[in-house]
Amino acid sequence: MTLAIIGGTGLTSLQGLEIDRREMVHTPYGEPSGPLTHGHLNDQQVIFLARHGYGHTIPPHRINYRANIWALRQAGATCVLAVAAVGGINTVLSPGRLVAPDQIIDYTWGRANTFFEEDLTHVTHVEFGRPYDDDLRERMLQGARDCGVSMHDGGCYGATQGPRLESAAEIERMRRDGCDMVGMTGMPEAVLARELELPYATCGVVANWAAGMDGGKPISMEAVEAVLKDGMADVRQVLGALIPRLQS
Repeated sequence: MTLAIIGGTGLTSLQGLEIDRREMVHTPYGEPSGPLTHGHLNDQQVIFLARHGYGHTIPPHRINYRANIWALRQAGATCVLAVAAVGGINTVLSPGRLVAPDQIIDYTWGRANTFFEEDLTHVTHVEFGRPYDDDLRERMLQGARDCGVSMHDGGCYGATQGPRLESAAEIERMRRDGCDMVGMTGMPEAVLARELELPYATCGVVANWAAGMDGGKPISMEAVEAVLKDGMADVRQVLGALIPRLQS
């Protein structure tokens, strides 16, 4: 299996990646967030793409998700692991924890969210009852156990529009809806991968308590960046342990 890693906030480059080449892929859906980085991590081939661009300049609602997923498949990826910063809603998801969500609720709007809308011979529906690939999730969780990194198994990701953070009332609504965490990039990325039959899982890094979940304290971006720095170090350990498992 060839793993594609989509890096989110805090992961615009992949430490330890031995870079072979960079490739700009042109797609029928426009340009991806940047060139694909082909290389080896722990002696295994991987493809890396920074979701927000390598300078972290593309906001969540302006990411060309279709071009990103299409480019990764065209370049030879056979599965996708998305790394994403999230806000904790469930009280067990405190800042600094890693989480492997198993469900998602889409609150976004206006994003190009399907490949199946033009020049169709028939209407296409994809099954999406379990948005994340069970096998890839389990391999990631086992990789975390192998390297001694705590990763919470399961939870519902609430995907919001961004780029602003949510109000406390919005987070309270999401909590009632069953969301355990909140992020801005989970959709349509997950469903586009499903449409192209790419196994897809998310490694969430809890960067902060969601609005209203920390006694009404305002969210400090400086604190978020500090938490992400440590969290991404754990992510790199998990990736190192996951990659050999993809070859078994």
